[in-house]
Amino acid sequence: MDPVSVALLAAWAGGLGGEAGRQAWEGLVALVRSPFRRRGAQSDTEEAPPVSSGEAELLALAQTPDDSTRAHALSTALAVRAALDADFRSALEDWWAQARRTTDTGVNNHIDGGTFHAPVIQARDISGGSFQGSPPTPWPGNAKDPT
Repeated sequence: MDPVSVALLAAWAGGLGGEAGRQAWEGLVALVRSPFRRRGAQSDTEEAPPVSSGEAELLALAQTPDDSTRAHALSTALAVRAALDADFRSALEDWWAQARRTTDTGVNNHIDGGTFHAPVIQARDISGGSFQGSPPTPWPGNAKDPT
């Protein structure tokens, strides 16, 4: 399984990503709070080493979403838990695939430098419409004398 993106975890914890980001975060919260079932039975005399369910890391990141160390700790806790709990791994893979589909729009709008004398439209999908504007307005020093 691919590790869960540290950057996306931090963004969702901080409330970025709009409704899709909020839903992804809420889905992760519900998943992490599900019962932790470790693979393999332990003998009566053997204790399993302590492993985080991920809830402490989730809460820590929610408190300080701009802390990349906390986002990395959550990503690691999710990976360790997935390695120890097959049901969690399956659910995490499903959640991660869905979260990437709903939040990865493939759009990266960026305008840098230059001077713009007209509206700039940034969008992903536009269909069935037209854009019309008024003729350009002459700028002082660029206007030609019509006479």
